[in-house]
Amino acid sequence: MIPLNPLLTSPLRLGAMSLLIKVKSASFKYLKEELDATQGNLSVQLKKLNEAEYITIKKRFEGNYPLTEVEITLHGIKAFEDHVVNLKSYLHL
Repeated sequence: MIPLNPLLTSPLRLGAMSLLIKVKSASFKYLKEELDATQGNLSVQLKKLNEAEYITIKKRFEGNYPLTEVEITLHGIKAFEDHVVNLKSYLHL
């Protein structure tokens, strides 16, 4: 069996990637609320995904308010899809 991707075995990172697979791009606030995560923990986990080039993080202002936008990359989509295939092999599906 192929080993599972250690970056995607964390529940919070896997949850973020699962949401981003569906929506492609989301605000930090949306991810925080949907994943019921603390700001600090989500920041750390997204940084790890960003360093692996699974996501991009863009910061900008909307009006006078800061907005952090998170987008899944093609590399991230491939990693997620491979992870799902590996999980299925572990489950014999």
